[in-house]
Amino acid sequence: MSASGDLLFSKDHEWVRLGDGVARIGITDFAQDALGDVVFVQIPNLGQDVKSGDPVSEVESTKSVSDIYAPLPGRIVAVNENLEANPALINSDPYGDGWICEIAVTSDVDLAGLMSEDAYRLLVEGS
Repeated sequence: MSASGDLLFSKDHEWVRLGDGVARIGITDFAQDALGDVVFVQIPNLGQDVKSGDPVSEVESTKSVSDIYAPLPGRIVAVNENLEANPALINSDPYGDGWICEIAVTSDVDLAGLMSEDAYRLLVEGS
């Protein structure tokens, strides 16, 4: 796992990077590896209000199709349109250029459902 220390993780294998009221979302290195070669990413709907656990995107690989869930509630304020032309960014750079969307969150957002990198590592190593 090659995440930086500023990420939080969901049990559904999404990562979250919080900054200035915005949460950047993507899927983890573990998830992209399990999926295999990503061939299509459904770009989330800009401006959509989401609750934690709502599906916001879909990633199709050579092995399967997987829903991507909002790990936090808020409004989708940015999407990574580069994924339309180059969905393999999720494989090559899951914590960087392979991000999926950004969600505007309130300052009092509940982070209790998210894990530290160490806790997430324990989750996937127990799989």
